[in-house]
Amino acid sequence: MQGAQKFIARGYTLKFMVATAYNLPPRLVSGGPDWIETVAYDIDAATPGARPTIDEQMAMLRSLLSERFNLTFHREQKEMQVYELTVAKDGSRLRESAAPAEEVPLLVNRVFPGRIELPARNVTMPQFAAMMQRTVFDRPVLDKTGLAGRYDFDLEWMPDDAQFGGMIPPPNADTPQRPDLYAAMQQQLGLRLQATRGMVDVIVIDRVDRPSEN
Repeated sequence: MQGAQKFIARGYTLKFMVATAYNLPPRLVSGGPDWIETVAYDIDAATPGARPTIDEQMAMLRSLLSERFNLTFHREQKEMQVYELTVAKDGSRLRESAAPAEEVPLLVNRVFPGRIELPARNVTMPQFAAMMQRTVFDRPVLDKTGLAGRYDFDLEWMPDDAQFGGMIPPPNADTPQRPDLYAAMQQQLGLRLQATRGMVDVIVIDRVDRPSEN
């Protein structure tokens, strides 16, 4: 969002936008013509009313994809590698948020050379898992914590090349050593990420058209 009523995207492929709109890693979107992975688009959209939440922004993006690109698809189940997010054996270290439930959650990665900072405020565990699978990993993250509240926390770790599509700045010579994501999750949040296999929904594109120029 740029301000309260303008949604902007720059240089994104249709496949990436579909994945984002439906909260999936891009590898879980298949089908469609070759250009959905090579042609980049810019979006300038006005949003009515008050500043929309992330969920509302994604709902508007889904409508745009349907109306402007004539996107239709179906879902299939596929077994693949996933991460399960669970509570560590020593228990959660998350603190309940004092913010009202209607307050817009804050959940944005801050990328620096050799480290990631993630301040999270008024966030649910499904929202946290969804963000991790959408931006950090290339595989689904399934919330198995059983935690139903809204939480405030800060997470900091040293990323590896498998995260953020490998598009992260390398550490500087004087960058202090930090734990990797898996250790940081346990030490700082009392949560655990475990690699396993599971059945997940994937999107198969049935039809999509190039949009006309504005």
